[in-house]
Amino acid sequence: MTKYEMLYILTAESTDEVKEGIIAKFEQLVKDNGGEVESIDKWGVKKLAYAIDYKTEGYYVLMTFQSEPTLIAELDRVAGINENVLRRLITKRNA
Repeated sequence: MTKYEMLYILTAESTDEVKEGIIAKFEQLVKDNGGEVESIDKWGVKKLAYAIDYKTEGYYVLMTFQSEPTLIAELDRVAGINENVLRRLITKRNA
């Protein structure tokens, strides 16, 4: 398995229940596909460098995990269709 990091930004206006639900959804998606979540760091609300969809703040979350490379496309697809995810970036970690 390969190590990855996924940094995603949620809308700051979302309720805590919605944010926790999205975080749990991504974690469960990794686990359901044979991966292993190492950590989830909730950075909290931060000011964006530039406005995204007229929003100037976002809730940042960093998830580090191990999985097969085939999961990355599915994880990116699911994050892309979620209306509460402003941006996402999935990168491979060096051991």
